Amino acid sequence: MEQKTEERKKATIIVISGDFDKLFAAFSIATGAAAANMDVTMFFTFWGLRALKKNLRTGNGLFGRMIGLIEGGDITKANPSKYGFLGIGRWMFGKMMKSKNVAGLYELRQLAIELGVKMYSCQTSMQVMEIENEKLIDEVTDTAGVALMVEQAQKSEFSFFI
Repeated sequence: MEQKTEERKKATIIVISGDFDKLFAAFSIATGAAAANMDVTMFFTFWGLRALKKNLRTGNGLFGRMIGLIEGGDITKANPSKYGFLGIGRWMFGKMMKSKNVAGLYELRQLAIELGVKMYSCQTSMQVMEIENEKLIDEVTDTAGVALMVEQAQKSEFSFFI
């Protein structure tokens, strides 16, 4: 007798923002869903690529280097969407979270990796912003286009755009 295996429910999260609070929300939802035994796919585009970048400069041409300089840094350099104050807000929120034993962005991303969350970088955004694959963390599942994101979203129980 053939045993039927139940397919895991799916979730898709499209991350366009590189802001601290929005990345925190995206990774909190992703890790929560993965911990609930869901198959989670995250698709990072434009400013959201900060979450996948190594702490390296990017860009080859003038505009690419300018974006790389302005948007420099990795996930640890993400500022809150409000109260950034040239990095003071990031420091302040970091201190507040640590005092409350709340995981930071780096730890949440690591937890997502450990839970098997699939993380894709947007091919078009990487081309426009001149970010090479070598400048991304090794755990990125792959570089993909919008077709993969749409396919994943169609199969998902829920999709978020953050």
